[in-house]
Amino acid sequence: MSQYRIAVIVGSLRKESFNKKLAHALIRLAPAEFRFEFSRIDDLPLYDQDDDANQADSVKRLKQEVATAQGLLFVTPEYNRSIPGVLKNALDQASRPYGTSAWNGKPAGVIGISVGAIGTALAQQHLRNVLAYLNVPTLGQPEAFLQAKEGFFDADGNIGSGSREFLQGWMDRYVAWIKQHAG
Repeated sequence: MSQYRIAVIVGSLRKESFNKKLAHALIRLAPAEFRFEFSRIDDLPLYDQDDDANQADSVKRLKQEVATAQGLLFVTPEYNRSIPGVLKNALDQASRPYGTSAWNGKPAGVIGISVGAIGTALAQQHLRNVLAYLNVPTLGQPEAFLQAKEGFFDADGNIGSGSREFLQGWMDRYVAWIKQHAG
């Protein structure tokens, strides 16, 4: 059986992040042949083109994690109707210098959760725009704009019964997408 290594990028740094919790719960819905590894983005310096020739060790580490992954899973909140700055910084860092993007051709899924009624719809759309430019084939359907409310997670941190079937379907499509596009 093939093993698929997936780099998980959570766009929230908050200790009690709903999106970090969602990422952990989603992973439990994946088949055993998928291994998920969280990529750290909180220690990256702010992107500065002057640093392209001498990237920080944290940037080199992120680029290596992305480069060796067969797929990507982005789980992000929405800040001010867009993606968090820390996520955009990670995207910029691992795409530079020009022509050495670690993201190039890596299949991805995009999902997120928020307390708001529209979930992370606009953040996901903005992220998809950036990923399209970076040549990251991104799962288009089903879209998942999730609202964090009572019962979404059970007491053990799993997806609650009201959303489990939908998110299992999302994970099944994600798995098929990765298998179809992984090089």
